[in-house]
Amino acid sequence: MADAAMQMAPAAETRLQIAGLDAYYGESHVLHGVDIEVRRGEVVALLGRNGAGKTSTLRSIMGLVGRRTGSIRFDGSETANLQPHRIARLGLGYVPEERGIFASLNVQENLMLPPMIKAGGMSVADIFALFPNLKERLYSPGTKLSGGEQQMLAIGRILRTGADFILLDEPTEGLAPVIVQQIGQAVRRLKEGGLTMILVEQSIHFVSTIADRFYVMEDGHVVDHLTAAELAADRERLVTYLGV
Repeated sequence: MADAAMQMAPAAETRLQIAGLDAYYGESHVLHGVDIEVRRGEVVALLGRNGAGKTSTLRSIMGLVGRRTGSIRFDGSETANLQPHRIARLGLGYVPEERGIFASLNVQENLMLPPMIKAGGMSVADIFALFPNLKERLYSPGTKLSGGEQQMLAIGRILRTGADFILLDEPTEGLAPVIVQQIGQAVRRLKEGGLTMILVEQSIHFVSTIADRFYVMEDGHVVDHLTAAELAADRERLVTYLGV
C-alpha cells in the first residue's frame, strides 16, 4: 500500500462560491437558486441561450441588479450585501458586453481612466504586449476603433486596475474570426498568468478551447455542469440546451 503521506494534491482554493442566488430587476425574478463555484486560476464559462440568465449572474456578482438574495462569497468573505464599488475593490473586474468605451476619449485616456483598485495591475507596456493593436491606435478616439479594438481596450483597462478575477461578457460577440482568435490567445495568456475568469459566451467552439468547466443556464437556473473533459467526450450533451 502506498505510504499515507502520498496523497493527491489538494483541490485549488475556491475564490467565488455562489449558493442559492436569486436576483431581481424590479418585480422581475431573473435568477432562481443559482449555485456556481470558481477556483483560483480557472476559467469557468456560462453557457445558454439569450435570456438564460448569464449576464444577470455577472451583474449580480458585481451588485448591479436591483435585489439579490442568497450567498456570494468571494475569497471567503460574503459580498451579497456590498455596494458595487466595494465589490470592485476586492479585485473583481467586469467587462460588459457593451464595452463602455468613452467615444470622446482616445485609447490612452480610456486606458488610464479607471483608478487602481489594488496592487499588481498590469503595466501599460504589458497591456500593449498583450494587445499590440492598442499601441498602434494610442491616440485614436473611441469612435475610430473597430469592435475588436474596443474589446481589447475594455479588457486592458480592467487589467490595469489590479483586478485579478475578471468577468467577461460576450467578448467575441460580432467580431471577425481573426480578432476572435486574438482575443482567445489573450485570454489563454491571462489564464497562464494566474488570473481567474468567468466567461459568458455563445460560441461553444471558442470557450471549449479555453474554459476548464462549464455551467449551462436556462430560464435563470443552472441546469447542467460539465468539465472540459466531459464536454470533449459528450459534445451532444449541450445540443439539448443550446440547439447548436
